[in-house]
Amino acid sequence: MLDAYHDSKLTKALLWIFSALILVFLMLPTLIVVPLSFSASDLLEFPPRAWSLRWYEVFFSSPSWMTALRTSLLLGVMTAVIAVPISFLACFAINRLGGRSAATVYGLLLSPSVTPGILLAIGLFFVLAKLGLVGTLTGVLVGHVVLAIPVAVIVLYPAINRFDWAQAQAARSLGAGWFRTMGGIILPQLGLSLSTAALMAFLTSLDEAVISIFVANGPSSTLPKLMFISLRDQIDPTIAAISTLWTLLISGVVLFFNLRERGQRP
Repeated sequence: MLDAYHDSKLTKALLWIFSALILVFLMLPTLIVVPLSFSASDLLEFPPRAWSLRWYEVFFSSPSWMTALRTSLLLGVMTAVIAVPISFLACFAINRLGGRSAATVYGLLLSPSVTPGILLAIGLFFVLAKLGLVGTLTGVLVGHVVLAIPVAVIVLYPAINRFDWAQAQAARSLGAGWFRTMGGIILPQLGLSLSTAALMAFLTSLDEAVISIFVANGPSSTLPKLMFISLRDQIDPTIAAISTLWTLLISGVVLFFNLRERGQRP
């Protein structure tokens, strides 16, 4: 029994070490980018020979970078606002439908997530070009919503399947309408899942670059697209500053939702 106990402790320790190594491997690029953002050099060099905040000043004083930042944040919020209700209603319909038809609809909803990004971007480009939406904020928003819906569906579908629909039926039998049942019983209990789905949709939009490269143009250009173009045309250390700020923003949003989730748990 003692040998089994020691083997269990050894296995646990090895698992922690392995997990820590994977975490370091995943975080290493970020850990390198952060000091690069404070370099005084005109080139990307690690470790920096001198320290400065000049690249943060360049970013915040640049009209093109600021416009792209506002566009990305606006698209992220609008994507979450549109994708989450669509995904919720789709999951609700799948739950009520059942059978092979539900499996087919579920597979169709997830198809954008398994389609290669470049193929999806090309297809969207031709569809939006026919509609005259290439280079517009609406066109980019359509592309981001298409990518965000599968993510939101993955989050919401299990929660809706676990929901006790007898509560909704009881409310309906007592005279409550569908809107009152939805707002008073269903949505409050699914609030945590809805918030998580909104967060994932927001982050999906915030990180999307391929569709933006094909569809966005001018004022509708997002920050990831401008970062890609900047790296393609020249080595600009401003990218390191933006990446650091982007990481802090995403980490802050995720931390906020995690703290909120813990606060809502019984």
